[in-house]
Amino acid sequence: MQNRRKFIQQVSVLAGAFSANSLFNQLHAESFEKANKSKQHVSAETLASDEDYWSTIQQSFTVNPNIIILNNGGVSPAPRVVQEALDRYNKLCNEGPSYYMWRILDQGREPLRQKLADLAGCNAEEIAINRNATEALNTVIYGLNLKAGDEVIGTKQDYPNIIQAYKQRAAREGIVYKQINFNFPIEDDDTIVAAFEKNITPKTKIIHVTHVINWVGQIMPVKKIADMAHKHDIEVICDGAHSFGLLDFKIPDLGCDYFGTSLHKFLSAPIGSGLLWIQKDKIEKIWPLTCNGEPQSSNIRKFETLGTRSFAIEQAIGEAVNFQNAIGNKRKEERIRYLKNYWAERVQNIPKVKLHTSLKAAYSCAICGVSVDGITPGELDAALMNDYKIHTVGIVWENISCVRITPHVYTSIKDVEKLAKAIEEIAGRKK
Repeated sequence: MQNRRKFIQQVSVLAGAFSANSLFNQLHAESFEKANKSKQHVSAETLASDEDYWSTIQQSFTVNPNIIILNNGGVSPAPRVVQEALDRYNKLCNEGPSYYMWRILDQGREPLRQKLADLAGCNAEEIAINRNATEALNTVIYGLNLKAGDEVIGTKQDYPNIIQAYKQRAAREGIVYKQINFNFPIEDDDTIVAAFEKNITPKTKIIHVTHVINWVGQIMPVKKIADMAHKHDIEVICDGAHSFGLLDFKIPDLGCDYFGTSLHKFLSAPIGSGLLWIQKDKIEKIWPLTCNGEPQSSNIRKFETLGTRSFAIEQAIGEAVNFQNAIGNKRKEERIRYLKNYWAERVQNIPKVKLHTSLKAAYSCAICGVSVDGITPGELDAALMNDYKIHTVGIVWENISCVRITPHVYTSIKDVEKLAKAIEEIAGRKK
């Protein structure tokens, strides 16, 4: 009887996020369904300010109540359901790793691939599951058949790991890496597109664009850039680390050829999870970052030859997708934008305070940069933490100098009200 009970429990575990018995359904389905039922005809914009509705989502997280976490642009906490799934899968693995990891949990990758593809709005055969945006994008950057003299256009505001990848190819192989230097915020798509087009030459092969600039949250016009690039027979790589799970879009709608993201940011999947999307007809020509027996095949799985990795992390992604779907992409985007605007609008006219991000919906969502005259980003970051227990991050990069503030769905109105008051008080100390 004990063995039978254990077997039934294991079967339930293995069904995971892909069944009616998912952890999400066990822990949250009833409360989410009740909250959603009464709001089904309410627009996402109106629902964004409904504190009763969002309190249901907030209760799904286990964040420390003694610290206000506003650096979700770095990494986001997972809701309780994702944590419990991760713990359950990890315990199962340790009952016999070589059996439960490779013969049991490994079988869950294909259902997970489909689940992610449904969320991304693409073919499952275009999705590779990996560990973060750096790994996903480096796979493409190093996998492209570029030769000496071929040109790549990026920006000085792209993510450092991506910039270094191109610089390494330039140093080792002689490709030409050109960087545009933008002064954000910019509230005109044509200005951004024109800057990329101006730098195109007959040798340009790739344009790299960051969907949401991680430093200050500027939303870049990826579709317009891609349309322009394709007219010049140039491919586009999109860094979606800060857009996937936040903005309401489908990857193919961006018009790019390659897309990489981290799932542990706004999707709130386990830390160390990511996704690579490659347009189906381009998979064959990209070499995998790690070895594979058929490196020039058209099978997206060639990018998943990572050796031993955390199968528990991978499988727990499914519950993060369940959580995301229960809220809805549009509702989530509007709520987090509302929280950002809530505090930013209250501080933008305070003397000595400067915002480094547009507050228009087309150009920003969650991330907003702020500075106070006479205070370095490090000093402002320290003051917020030491005096108010508000965790942010100071940014000094190229022509950007500010503190980055990033709320999430678990952030409360009281949290951002406290932030606005703190900034006002800190600015008032400077004479």
